Amino acid sequence: MSQQGPIIVVSAGEPPPFASALHDAELLPVVPCRWADASRSLAQLAPAAVVVAASATAEIGLEALARQVAATRLYLPLIVVDPTTSLPDNAIPCTQSGGKFDRLIARLRSALRVRTLHSTVMRRVGGGAAALATFDDADPARDPTVLLIGRGAAYPSLSVSLGERMGVVGALRIEAAAKHLTTRDIDGIVLGEGFTPRVEDAFLTVLAEDARFRNLPVVLTSDAVSPAYDLPNLEIIAAEPSRVAANALPLLRQHAFESHLRRMLKSIDAGGLLDPRTGLLAPAAFNRDFATAVHQTVSNGGGLSVARFAFDPDHPRAQLDGARILSRLMRQMDFGAAQEDGSVLVVFAETDLRTAHMIARRLTSVIRQTSHGKRDPRSEPLVTVASLLPSDSAKSLLARLYDEARRAAS
Repeated sequence: MSQQGPIIVVSAGEPPPFASALHDAELLPVVPCRWADASRSLAQLAPAAVVVAASATAEIGLEALARQVAATRLYLPLIVVDPTTSLPDNAIPCTQSGGKFDRLIARLRSALRVRTLHSTVMRRVGGGAAALATFDDADPARDPTVLLIGRGAAYPSLSVSLGERMGVVGALRIEAAAKHLTTRDIDGIVLGEGFTPRVEDAFLTVLAEDARFRNLPVVLTSDAVSPAYDLPNLEIIAAEPSRVAANALPLLRQHAFESHLRRMLKSIDAGGLLDPRTGLLAPAAFNRDFATAVHQTVSNGGGLSVARFAFDPDHPRAQLDGARILSRLMRQMDFGAAQEDGSVLVVFAETDLRTAHMIARRLTSVIRQTSHGKRDPRSEPLVTVASLLPSDSAKSLLARLYDEARRAAS
């Protein structure tokens, strides 16, 4: 696989064995260097990726190297092989076993695809100031949503540790987890205790066989099963919950960033009409389409309803998650947009008030299953619905919707 620049391999002494494995896999060129030369090599060579052999020496210089990597304009993968401590937010762990480096090569290829996608988006954004500002404002650290599966004694601690860093969707059963994977935007899975090795093996096999989930980060908190699956971002972190959360975060950040890049490309293809953070319409496009829909409905007859999902303004992440869920689950004929007041408006075409209430309840039941840390256990929005009257305009319908929202809040 070709890439835009060399791969720097950083180690405390002689080049580690995986440097030869990268060379044999034709991930070229591979440039070994020691810690004393790492910073200079990074600045001079403009590498496509940096792979670090973990050691006591690496732990001393890793934070500084991670900061230098994070400051690069184009996404630069930083992978740490066999880490022994918690990692910086942008240092992806890769634990090897038995001297084989297949998982490292697969993980590196996956990360390089994200780098290529980032390069494509930057090229297509070009000098567009508005699009570039939206692109630069993306923060993968606050975007990931992890699916936590388990029911053992460590589940509550894992939920809190993960929730302090990202959104968490909990599942006590594999069947519930499978439903979440098909209905929501999930950036990774943490598989906790409470399942037999046979159940875990069956679940991982299904993930590996489904192209939708093959590149999804999967973190195992025990080594009960062998990592011999076609899952490039499968990682075993058998440690205390805080370290599981810290070392899972870089993988989840990368997937969240990749998802943002894909939404960004869709926004560019749509001429900026889509919000790349949510997948919904941009506010200006929503206002235009809403006015048109109201005019056509009043002129031609039919039904039209609007729902307002009001999220806690103290938790902006709740609005972001809710908007993405709505974007994924609402009907093809409907459209919506995130609002500056922390709410999300969704227009239900050809829908009366009763049906709109039913649809809104179904959407809310999915939204409320995401938590954001121990102080925000639920993200249930306050939902109000208004239906178009023959005398309504777009402005009066929204005014009535907000009046009903104020009465509901009080």
